Amino acid sequence: MKLLITIVSGIILGSAMLPGQDDELAKSIERGKMVYSENCITCHMGTGEGVTATFPPLAKSDYLTQNPENGIKAIKFGLIGKIKVNNVEYDNMMPNPGLGPEEIADVMNYILNSWGNDSKKNRITPEVVTAVKEKK
Repeated sequence: MKLLITIVSGIILGSAMLPGQDDELAKSIERGKMVYSENCITCHMGTGEGVTATFPPLAKSDYLTQNPENGIKAIKFGLIGKIKVNNVEYDNMMPNPGLGPEEIADVMNYILNSWGNDSKKNRITPEVVTAVKEKK
């Protein structure tokens, strides 16, 4: 039994020390949680449910999960006008919070991996954020 515990402990410890995509994603999510708390929680609430007919939900949001670029654009440039989220229309304004590419990537990773959203371990990077351009 001691041998089994030693082997299992070694596997867990060893896997925790291997840096990789999952580790970077986990770190980004943790940073993103802080960015969310400082910038997004007032409107989109602590569990991402938003406020019906006023602020769209981020939790289980088809608008974000089907096209994460929508969220990147909203955070990077702000958002004005009508959007449809989970078959509900929203027509409000979201100001640009003034975040840098790394903060936007982190908060997107947090949102896309919280409240029932599943990014399938695809990590948004600052380079992805920088590549997203505003449509004129």
